[in-house]
Amino acid sequence: MTQNLANPLAARDHARAMEGTIVDAMPVLPPVADDLPADVSAGDLVWEETIAAGGYATRKLSRGSRLRLIDLEGDACASLLIYNAEMPSERLNVADTVKVQWNAYLGAGKLLLSDMGRVLMSIVEDEAQTHDAFCGTSNASTNAAKYGEGRNSGAFPNGRDRLLLGSAKHGLQRRDVHPCVNLFKGTRIEADGTITPLVGPYEAGRKIILRAEMDVIVVIANCPHVLDPRDEWAVTPLRASAWRGAVTDEADPVRSATPEGLRAFKNVEDYYRR
Repeated sequence: MTQNLANPLAARDHARAMEGTIVDAMPVLPPVADDLPADVSAGDLVWEETIAAGGYATRKLSRGSRLRLIDLEGDACASLLIYNAEMPSERLNVADTVKVQWNAYLGAGKLLLSDMGRVLMSIVEDEAQTHDAFCGTSNASTNAAKYGEGRNSGAFPNGRDRLLLGSAKHGLQRRDVHPCVNLFKGTRIEADGTITPLVGPYEAGRKIILRAEMDVIVVIANCPHVLDPRDEWAVTPLRASAWRGAVTDEADPVRSATPEGLRAFKNVEDYYRR
């Protein structure tokens, strides 16, 4: 029998009847996971969520937290923004991330740097090795041109608008949606300057673990890479888990790997010396 949801009381009853409904792509509250690293206590888990194809998610993470992303089926694309949680005007600067490290290809040991010379997050483990710091994400126009539809509410949502939705939950606006990095989907720059997309699909279950070097806001959109050559809009679910962890110490090999990186870590340490 069809519900008369125009009636507020009927709509209320229908909504309450949905209590306890579980779908694959949703936050787990309280967070529970059965595959945490052996040295991580279940009580330290702060975030467990599956991000649907075309979905987005956002979370504040404290300094020292680890963020694990898993490409569940081999075709996810995690477009990632990062903000200083205390002062969101400081945010990921992709150009500095590339320039300061003399390397445009992200992987284990690489840093994600802010526009103020500090490390927002570092990559501590990487099974994927296919990431992109060149192309940014899709927008309504690129999706409309390729798929015939690009609206946020349409069948083929775009990465920029999904990042806008996530950022807006922290009081941020369209002008705050800065260039992102893409995880799990890569690019290679050829000798003639051509960008070759490396989009798979790949083996299911690849993961990457990032460490928060500051208190951060992360925003993730899971939409097809803007240079995906396939005609169809193709992306699969992405899993996010985060847990509390120790702040990086002076002996950490990532901290001291390069003089430029060490300076960025020292800038972080100076920031928190208050």
